[in-house]
Amino acid sequence: MPMPPLSLKGRALRLLSQREHSRLELARKLARHAQEGEDVEALLDFLEKNNWLSQERFSESLIHRRSARYGNGRILAELQQHGIKGEALQDLKAGLAEGETARCCEVWRRKFGTPPQDAQERSKQLRFLMARGFSQNAIRAALKGVDLDDLDQD
Repeated sequence: MPMPPLSLKGRALRLLSQREHSRLELARKLARHAQEGEDVEALLDFLEKNNWLSQERFSESLIHRRSARYGNGRILAELQQHGIKGEALQDLKAGLAEGETARCCEVWRRKFGTPPQDAQERSKQLRFLMARGFSQNAIRAALKGVDLDDLDQD
């Protein structure tokens, strides 16, 4: 005997139990399953009121998942795609800026490990780090082979 279809609230809770979602992302996923007369926005308001849906938790989760592999530019762009704007985005940007050079050096070390030997190899490493969303200053420090212990002393 087939199971009855989940209600809109049941779908939302199932999605939120798997991982944090932004309001925009959850609204898009739920809109496909909304029946006539069901109000997705009212459900999202209810979820936020009960603290089951939180932009802050979503932002922290996304930053935690992405920061080991990507730079500030890429992470901030993804946050904007998910509807994070204004002062919240500026606060997150300030928090991310602190460790970008160290993260860039770590990504560079895992991928390449040795300083570039010629201009072609330098360009390849530069393009890789730029595609990951790191800033020019962080890339410059990584390509010079900055020791991560030196960064901790600053």
